[in-house]
Amino acid sequence: MVEIEVTGTTVTIQVVGGHQVLALREHITFDLANITAATLAEVDRRPPWVRAPGTFFPGVIAAGTFRGKGRKEFWDTRFDGRALRIELSGADFTRVVVDVDDPDAVLQTLHTAVAA
Repeated sequence: MVEIEVTGTTVTIQVVGGHQVLALREHITFDLANITAATLAEVDRRPPWVRAPGTFFPGVIAAGTFRGKGRKEFWDTRFDGRALRIELSGADFTRVVVDVDDPDAVLQTLHTAVAA
């Protein structure tokens, strides 16, 4: 689980609790201008197959950095339907898939901030 904060033009995703150990990361940041799309993540979506570093148990959890052909993604999800998928361009990551407490509220916050 993560907490997402928008401050000015910067988005900070703070990994909370034991997920910091599983994801091997405390936070990531990127600029609002790097967001190309933000939507609810499909429950059956899976990360690229190269885990570097992170944790992956199929259908249970994906946490950490995953790489695929031309992609670098950050995942922190338990595949329970509360994940957001944020597509990025020009940032360290090409995609972020993370669980949040209230996906609809976070999406509204991101869409409002991007539109401003």
